[in-house]
Amino acid sequence: MTTVAIIYHSGFGHTKLQAEAVERGAAAVDGVEALLLTAEEAGADLDRLDDADAIIFGSPTYMGSMSAEMKKFLETAAAKWFTQAWKDKVAGAFTNSSSFSGDKMNTLVGLMINAMQQGMIFVSLGMHPAASDPESMNHIQGPGPEVLNRLGSYIGPMAASFQVNPGDAPSTGDLATAEAYGTRVATITQQLKRGRVEA
Repeated sequence: MTTVAIIYHSGFGHTKLQAEAVERGAAAVDGVEALLLTAEEAGADLDRLDDADAIIFGSPTYMGSMSAEMKKFLETAAAKWFTQAWKDKVAGAFTNSSSFSGDKMNTLVGLMINAMQQGMIFVSLGMHPAASDPESMNHIQGPGPEVLNRLGSYIGPMAASFQVNPGDAPSTGDLATAEAYGTRVATITQQLKRGRVEA
């Protein structure tokens, strides 16, 4: 069995919905168990993550950076850096903010750098902008809320929730992008794990 852990913080509920979509995507892959934990839960039991084959980090973007709660978790998890306990695990990241940009790229880069420092293998989104409706890129209004990767990210899924309550936001396209990413990370993790067994 391959285990993919999704560690997230969500201040208002939007990033939780995104995390649940990532979990669904990972769990849809045969032979994969998806483990969904808040940053607080994961920080309280770091050793539990040693057995995970992949860890996907999710945080809202607040004031152009990851949330304090996610940063606290990463600093707690620095204990794993000393022993290289997470070296060669697969990693990924996702984020949500209340606007199209919100400087979400900074959050994803911060989460990716953390994974690099831990010696992890980071998986990109692997999807073109407006993947499900490339024609929408030819119009000034751009991709609609139902379109996959409408925000044009490459590092990992981005969602924009504006000032809309959870349940109505993130959009269907943003959540579908997160779900596809969960599937991608889980599939690549299985491939790497299989290769290590055969080597």
